[in-house]
Amino acid sequence: MPHSPRSETHPPDVFKALADPTRRSILKILSGNEMTIAQVAGNFDMTRAAVKKHLNILNDGGLITTRAAGREVFNALSPHGLQPVRDWLGYFDQFWDDALSDLKSAIETDLPQSNPKTTSGETQND
Repeated sequence: MPHSPRSETHPPDVFKALADPTRRSILKILSGNEMTIAQVAGNFDMTRAAVKKHLNILNDGGLITTRAAGREVFNALSPHGLQPVRDWLGYFDQFWDDALSDLKSAIETDLPQSNPKTTSGETQND
């Protein structure tokens, strides 16, 4: 059996960032376009300071990028930031592949052999 995924291979900040439902909602909002803190905060019943804390955690996790334009800072989704999560989940694909292969074998073993049909749809008599 392959070695289990090592936590140090994948930054724990990504998983910390995704653990909170508010931060997952922020990621969805930012998937459409970049936004300022005030624009993001307008989607939630919380202070701009609270939204800023969530954005900092998302940034630390590599899930968003920031861009300064004058006095404003724009936040945007960083899709490649999800790669560590994809990699970690990819380890478990082997279990799905094995389970689906076993299911396919079981179904094929249990299926009755069908009788060949004639062109009219009736079964042939041997």
